Amino acid sequence: MRISTALRRPLPAAAALALLLAGCGKDEQPFFQGYAEGEYVYVASSEPGRLADLPVRRGQQVAAGAPLFALEAGRETAAREQASAQLAAASAQLADTATGKRPAEVDVTRAQLAQAEAASQRSAAQLRRDTEQLRIGGIARAQLDESRERARADAARVRELKAQLDVAALPGRDEQRAAQAADVEAARAALAQADWTLAQKRQAAPAAGLVFDTLYRVGEWVPAGSPVVSLLPPGNIKVRLYVPQSALGGLKLGQQLMVRCDGCGDPIPVRIDYISTQAEYTPPVIYSRESRSKLVYMIQARPAPEAAARLHPGQPLEAALQ
Repeated sequence: MRISTALRRPLPAAAALALLLAGCGKDEQPFFQGYAEGEYVYVASSEPGRLADLPVRRGQQVAAGAPLFALEAGRETAAREQASAQLAAASAQLADTATGKRPAEVDVTRAQLAQAEAASQRSAAQLRRDTEQLRIGGIARAQLDESRERARADAARVRELKAQLDVAALPGRDEQRAAQAADVEAARAALAQADWTLAQKRQAAPAAGLVFDTLYRVGEWVPAGSPVVSLLPPGNIKVRLYVPQSALGGLKLGQQLMVRCDGCGDPIPVRIDYISTQAEYTPPVIYSRESRSKLVYMIQARPAPEAAARLHPGQPLEAALQ
């Protein structure tokens, strides 16, 4: 049988609205038709890598903070260990600049000072003897000069070693300590960055909800920023209804409606949070009571951890004013 060309043309707005409300004529109260819609949360990592672990499955309910997936993190773990070692080294150097020389080094300087003091005492005694010998004519003037220079050199050596002992007890210079402290802060920042990068390899659920889909399998390469798991938190399910313009004036933001759906049990209260400012001549899909019986759904049977999940994206609904 050939269908007339006129019948294949799109329905005008008035006819579409008439069909939309055709099922309402027999009811005491008019209803609006539509469907449930989900706003999904796509969980991804900012770092690329091979998918190493996927502990969740499609259709599973997860709690907030539950692990969703993990990527290989060998390189990031090594980088984190390197940053930790660099921070430890920089901190040790900063502590070293505050203590001066080690006790063993100070002991060596003290021993050298003792030797220098003994040599200074000998040279001072020799100078006194040579001075007396020159007075009685027992030595030449040159020998006395040599003894005097040796005594001066030994005394200077004693003063030098005493000064080294004083310096050994001092901490590092202020500029040196400031530079080393800056190195410590830089190493700490590098460690924080390595920790953050390593943490990006493991992602947890930002909120409790349904694992709507998993987009990769274990062993596959996941590019940076590519979602691995899509979540549907209960608060992200909304109802999209199509209302004739004749009823639009009686609706307002915050108004409560009662939503019904097949197999949902008692009506579900919803509140209007958005009213479109543009008209749609026909909704994308019209579910009527007559055609709804012809719809089929693919289902997967799993234990439902929460009986409150009564609305599903794409499910046809009816809503009426309370």
